[in-house]
Amino acid sequence: MVKPYSLLFKLSFIASVFVSQVVSATQKSETELSVQYFQGALVVGKTAPENKVTLNGDTIKVSKNGDYALGFSRDEKNNSELMIISPNGTIEKRTLKPLKRKYNIQRVKGISKKIMNPNKKAISRVGEDNKKINAARQVDSDLTAFAEGFIAPIEGTITGVYGSQRYYNGVPKTPHYGLDYAGKKGDPVKSPAGGKVLMYVSDMFYSGGTMIIDHGHGVTSTFLHLSDSYVEVGDTVSKGQLIAAVGASGRATGPHLDWRINWFNMRLDPALVLKLKPLKL
Repeated sequence: MVKPYSLLFKLSFIASVFVSQVVSATQKSETELSVQYFQGALVVGKTAPENKVTLNGDTIKVSKNGDYALGFSRDEKNNSELMIISPNGTIEKRTLKPLKRKYNIQRVKGISKKIMNPNKKAISRVGEDNKKINAARQVDSDLTAFAEGFIAPIEGTITGVYGSQRYYNGVPKTPHYGLDYAGKKGDPVKSPAGGKVLMYVSDMFYSGGTMIIDHGHGVTSTFLHLSDSYVEVGDTVSKGQLIAAVGASGRATGPHLDWRINWFNMRLDPALVLKLKPLKL
Protein backbone atom coordinates (compact mmCIF):
# COMPACT_ATOMS: atom_id res chain seq x y z
CA MET A 1 0.00 0.00 0.00
CA VAL A 2 1.28 3.47 -0.84
CA LYS A 3 1.82 5.56 2.27
CA PRO A 4 -0.31 8.74 2.53
CA TYR A 5 2.73 10.96 2.31
CA SER A 6 4.08 9.34 -0.83
CA LEU A 7 2.40 11.89 -3.11
CA LEU A 8 3.53 14.90 -1.15
CA PHE A 9 5.98 17.13 -2.95
CA LYS A 10 7.43 20.53 -2.43
CA LEU A 11 8.86 23.01 -4.89
CA SER A 12 11.30 25.69 -3.96
CA PHE A 13 11.51 28.51 -6.47
CA ILE A 14 12.36 32.16 -6.73
CA ALA A 15 9.55 34.69 -7.19
CA SER A 16 12.06 37.55 -7.51
CA VAL A 17 15.65 38.33 -6.62
CA PHE A 18 14.43 39.06 -3.11
CA VAL A 19 11.69 36.52 -2.49
CA SER A 20 11.64 32.74 -2.37
CA GLN A 21 8.62 30.57 -1.75
CA VAL A 22 7.89 26.95 -0.93
CA VAL A 23 4.73 25.28 -2.19
CA SER A 24 3.36 21.93 -1.08
CA ALA A 25 0.61 19.77 -2.52
CA THR A 26 -1.19 16.63 -1.38
CA GLN A 27 -3.13 13.97 -3.17
CA LYS A 28 -6.44 15.54 -2.05
CA SER A 29 -8.46 16.44 -5.14
CA GLU A 30 -9.59 19.75 -3.65
CA THR A 31 -6.02 21.07 -3.51
CA GLU A 32 -5.46 23.85 -6.03
CA LEU A 33 -2.01 25.04 -6.99
CA SER A 34 -1.45 28.28 -8.85
CA VAL A 35 1.98 29.86 -8.78
CA GLN A 36 4.33 31.71 -11.10
CA TYR A 37 8.02 31.16 -11.78
CA PHE A 38 10.45 33.75 -13.06
CA GLN A 39 12.46 33.32 -16.24
CA GLY A 40 16.00 32.20 -15.39
CA ALA A 41 15.02 30.41 -12.18
CA LEU A 42 16.39 27.11 -10.92
CA VAL A 43 13.56 25.05 -9.42
CA VAL A 44 14.46 22.51 -6.73
CA GLY A 45 11.84 19.93 -5.90
CA LYS A 46 11.34 17.21 -3.31
CA THR A 47 9.00 14.24 -3.43
CA ALA A 48 8.87 10.68 -2.13
CA PRO A 49 11.87 8.81 -3.64
CA GLU A 50 9.64 6.14 -5.20
CA ASN A 51 7.71 8.69 -7.25
CA LYS A 52 8.41 9.47 -10.90
CA VAL A 53 8.74 13.11 -11.99
CA THR A 54 8.24 14.37 -15.54
CA LEU A 55 8.43 17.83 -17.11
CA ASN A 56 6.55 18.19 -20.40
CA GLY A 57 6.68 14.41 -20.75
CA ASP A 58 10.42 14.08 -20.12
CA THR A 59 11.52 12.13 -17.07
CA ILE A 60 13.58 14.04 -14.48
CA LYS A 61 16.04 12.28 -12.21
CA VAL A 62 14.85 11.86 -8.60
CA SER A 63 17.46 11.19 -5.92
CA LYS A 64 17.31 8.58 -3.17
CA ASN A 65 16.17 11.41 -0.90
CA GLY A 66 13.48 12.57 -3.32
CA ASP A 67 15.37 15.64 -4.62
CA TYR A 68 15.15 16.83 -8.23
CA ALA A 69 15.93 19.94 -10.27
CA LEU A 70 14.65 21.80 -13.31
CA GLY A 71 14.93 25.31 -14.70
CA PHE A 72 13.54 28.06 -16.92
CA SER A 73 15.57 29.85 -19.57
CA ARG A 74 16.08 33.62 -19.77
CA ASP A 75 13.34 34.06 -22.37
CA GLU A 76 11.02 31.13 -21.63
CA LYS A 77 7.44 32.08 -22.47
CA ASN A 78 5.62 28.75 -22.64
CA ASN A 79 3.93 26.99 -19.74
CA SER A 80 5.35 23.66 -18.59
CA GLU A 81 3.55 20.67 -17.10
CA LEU A 82 5.11 19.02 -14.08
CA MET A 83 3.77 15.58 -13.15
CA ILE A 84 4.38 13.54 -9.99
CA ILE A 85 3.46 9.90 -10.60
CA SER A 86 3.16 7.45 -7.71
CA PRO A 87 3.94 3.72 -8.02
CA ASN A 88 0.21 2.95 -8.04
CA GLY A 89 -0.34 5.31 -11.00
CA THR A 90 -1.88 8.24 -9.13
CA ILE A 91 -0.84 11.53 -10.74
CA GLU A 92 -0.43 15.04 -9.39
CA LYS A 93 -0.14 17.76 -12.05
CA ARG A 94 1.21 21.30 -11.83
CA THR A 95 1.27 23.90 -14.60
CA LEU A 96 4.38 26.05 -14.25
CA LYS A 97 3.95 29.54 -15.71
CA PRO A 98 7.23 31.44 -16.23
CA LEU A 99 6.84 35.09 -15.27
CA LYS A 100 8.45 37.51 -17.72
CA ARG A 101 11.33 39.68 -16.53
CA LYS A 102 12.80 42.97 -17.76
CA TYR A 103 16.52 43.01 -18.52
CA ASN A 104 19.06 45.80 -18.78
CA ILE A 105 19.63 46.62 -22.46
CA GLN A 106 22.51 48.89 -23.59
CA ARG A 107 23.23 50.22 -27.06
CA VAL A 108 26.85 50.97 -27.96
CA LYS A 109 28.01 52.54 -31.23
CA GLY A 110 31.45 53.05 -32.78
CA ILE A 111 32.81 49.54 -32.10
CA SER A 112 35.69 48.55 -34.42
CA LYS A 113 35.17 45.90 -37.09
CA LYS A 114 38.02 43.85 -35.57
CA ILE A 115 36.04 43.35 -32.38
CA MET A 116 32.76 42.86 -34.21
CA ASN A 117 34.24 40.27 -36.61
CA PRO A 118 36.87 37.97 -35.03
CA ASN A 119 39.29 36.23 -37.41
CA LYS A 120 38.88 32.60 -38.52
CA LYS A 121 41.56 31.36 -36.13
CA ALA A 122 39.77 32.91 -33.16
CA ILE A 123 36.42 31.51 -34.29
CA SER A 124 37.92 28.01 -34.57
CA ARG A 125 39.40 28.24 -31.08
CA VAL A 126 36.09 29.42 -29.62
CA GLY A 127 34.42 26.41 -31.22
CA GLU A 128 36.84 24.03 -29.50
CA ASP A 129 36.34 25.78 -26.17
CA ASN A 130 32.57 25.47 -26.49
CA LYS A 131 32.81 21.73 -27.17
CA LYS A 132 34.63 21.23 -23.86
CA ILE A 133 32.13 23.36 -21.97
CA ASN A 134 29.09 21.69 -23.53
CA ALA A 135 30.47 18.22 -22.76
CA ALA A 136 30.90 19.10 -19.07
CA ARG A 137 27.38 20.49 -18.88
CA GLN A 138 25.84 17.25 -20.14
CA VAL A 139 26.88 15.36 -16.98
CA ASP A 140 23.84 14.03 -15.10
CA SER A 141 25.37 12.75 -11.86
CA ASP A 142 23.67 11.49 -8.70
CA LEU A 143 25.13 14.28 -6.56
CA THR A 144 22.54 16.27 -4.59
CA ALA A 145 24.50 19.33 -3.48
CA PHE A 146 22.15 21.48 -5.58
CA ALA A 147 19.40 20.77 -3.03
CA GLU A 148 21.43 22.03 -0.06
CA GLY A 149 21.52 25.72 -0.92
CA PHE A 150 24.20 28.02 -2.38
CA ILE A 151 26.52 30.76 -1.11
CA ALA A 152 28.23 33.56 -3.04
CA PRO A 153 31.63 32.41 -4.38
CA ILE A 154 33.32 35.72 -3.56
CA GLU A 155 32.89 38.71 -1.29
CA GLY A 156 32.75 41.54 -3.77
CA THR A 157 30.58 44.22 -5.32
CA ILE A 158 28.26 42.95 -8.06
CA THR A 159 29.10 44.78 -11.30
CA GLY A 160 27.16 42.75 -13.87
CA VAL A 161 23.86 40.90 -13.74
CA TYR A 162 22.16 38.03 -15.52
CA GLY A 163 20.11 38.74 -18.61
CA SER A 164 21.63 42.10 -19.51
CA GLN A 165 22.43 42.60 -23.19
CA ARG A 166 24.34 45.01 -25.42
CA TYR A 167 23.73 46.08 -28.99
CA TYR A 168 26.99 46.95 -30.76
CA ASN A 169 26.50 49.17 -33.80
CA GLY A 170 22.86 48.08 -33.78
CA VAL A 171 23.70 44.37 -33.72
CA PRO A 172 22.40 42.41 -30.68
CA LYS A 173 25.09 40.39 -28.93
CA THR A 174 24.68 37.34 -26.71
CA PRO A 175 23.06 38.25 -23.36
CA HIS A 176 25.17 38.14 -20.23
CA TYR A 177 24.37 34.91 -18.40
CA GLY A 178 26.42 35.36 -15.26
CA LEU A 179 26.82 37.38 -12.10
CA ASP A 180 29.96 39.55 -12.15
CA TYR A 181 31.84 40.33 -8.94
CA ALA A 182 34.52 43.01 -8.73
CA GLY A 183 37.81 41.80 -7.29
CA LYS A 184 41.58 41.95 -7.39
CA LYS A 185 43.80 39.41 -9.09
CA GLY A 186 44.42 36.59 -6.65
CA ASP A 187 41.30 37.14 -4.55
CA PRO A 188 39.92 33.80 -3.25
CA VAL A 189 37.04 32.08 -5.03
CA LYS A 190 34.96 29.59 -3.02
CA SER A 191 32.72 26.79 -4.24
CA PRO A 192 29.10 28.01 -3.86
CA ALA A 193 27.94 24.44 -3.17
CA GLY A 194 29.46 21.00 -2.84
CA GLY A 195 30.30 19.03 -5.94
CA LYS A 196 32.93 17.62 -8.25
CA VAL A 197 35.37 19.48 -10.52
CA LEU A 198 34.48 18.58 -14.11
CA MET A 199 36.76 20.92 -16.06
CA TYR A 200 39.54 23.46 -15.72
CA VAL A 201 41.18 25.13 -18.72
CA SER A 202 43.56 28.02 -18.04
CA ASP A 203 43.41 29.81 -21.40
CA MET A 204 40.05 29.72 -23.16
CA PHE A 205 39.72 32.44 -25.83
CA TYR A 206 36.89 34.49 -24.32
CA SER A 207 36.70 33.28 -20.71
CA GLY A 208 40.39 32.63 -19.95
CA GLY A 209 40.81 30.44 -16.88
CA THR A 210 37.53 28.52 -16.80
CA MET A 211 36.32 25.99 -14.23
CA ILE A 212 33.11 23.95 -14.08
CA ILE A 213 31.85 22.22 -10.93
CA ASP A 214 29.05 19.64 -10.94
CA HIS A 215 26.44 20.01 -8.18
CA GLY A 216 24.32 17.08 -9.38
CA HIS A 217 21.35 16.36 -11.64
CA GLY A 218 22.68 18.61 -14.41
CA VAL A 219 23.23 21.65 -12.17
CA THR A 220 26.70 23.15 -12.64
CA SER A 221 28.65 26.27 -11.70
CA THR A 222 31.04 27.88 -14.18
CA PHE A 223 33.76 30.34 -13.13
CA LEU A 224 35.35 32.62 -15.75
CA HIS A 225 38.54 34.73 -16.07
CA LEU A 226 40.39 32.88 -13.27
CA SER A 227 44.09 33.44 -12.68
CA ASP A 228 44.71 30.13 -10.89
CA SER A 229 43.09 26.88 -9.78
CA TYR A 230 43.63 25.25 -6.40
CA VAL A 231 41.81 22.02 -7.23
CA GLU A 232 42.11 19.44 -9.99
CA VAL A 233 39.64 17.82 -12.36
CA GLY A 234 37.97 14.93 -10.52
CA ASP A 235 38.36 16.48 -7.06
CA THR A 236 35.37 16.51 -4.72
CA VAL A 237 34.81 19.93 -3.14
CA SER A 238 32.64 21.17 -0.28
CA LYS A 239 30.53 24.32 0.02
CA GLY A 240 32.79 27.25 0.87
CA GLN A 241 36.03 25.47 -0.07
CA LEU A 242 38.74 27.58 -1.72
CA ILE A 243 38.91 26.49 -5.36
CA ALA A 244 40.47 29.25 -7.44
CA ALA A 245 41.70 32.85 -7.71
CA VAL A 246 40.16 35.89 -9.39
CA GLY A 247 41.88 37.00 -12.59
CA ALA A 248 41.54 38.99 -15.79
CA SER A 249 42.32 36.20 -18.24
CA GLY A 250 40.59 35.80 -21.59
CA ARG A 251 38.77 38.81 -23.00
CA ALA A 252 38.27 40.59 -19.67
CA THR A 253 38.74 44.35 -19.28
CA GLY A 254 39.95 43.94 -15.71
CA PRO A 255 40.09 41.46 -12.82
CA HIS A 256 36.70 40.14 -11.78
CA LEU A 257 34.79 36.88 -11.33
CA ASP A 258 32.00 35.88 -13.70
CA TRP A 259 29.96 33.11 -12.00
CA ARG A 260 27.36 31.20 -13.98
CA ILE A 261 24.76 28.53 -13.17
CA ASN A 262 23.40 25.97 -15.62
CA TRP A 263 20.84 23.19 -15.68
CA PHE A 264 22.48 21.19 -18.46
CA ASN A 265 22.73 23.73 -21.33
CA MET A 266 20.04 25.99 -19.88
CA ARG A 267 21.56 29.17 -18.49
CA LEU A 268 20.10 30.27 -15.17
CA ASP A 269 20.37 33.30 -12.90
CA PRO A 270 22.89 32.88 -10.03
CA ALA A 271 21.22 35.71 -8.08
CA LEU A 272 18.03 33.66 -7.90
CA VAL A 273 19.91 30.48 -7.01
CA LEU A 274 21.36 32.21 -3.93
CA LYS A 275 17.81 32.52 -2.55
CA LEU A 276 17.02 28.81 -2.66
CA LYS A 277 16.47 27.03 0.66
CA PRO A 278 16.81 23.28 1.42
CA LEU A 279 13.49 21.42 1.43
CA LYS A 280 12.06 18.86 3.82
CA LEU A 281 8.96 16.71 3.47
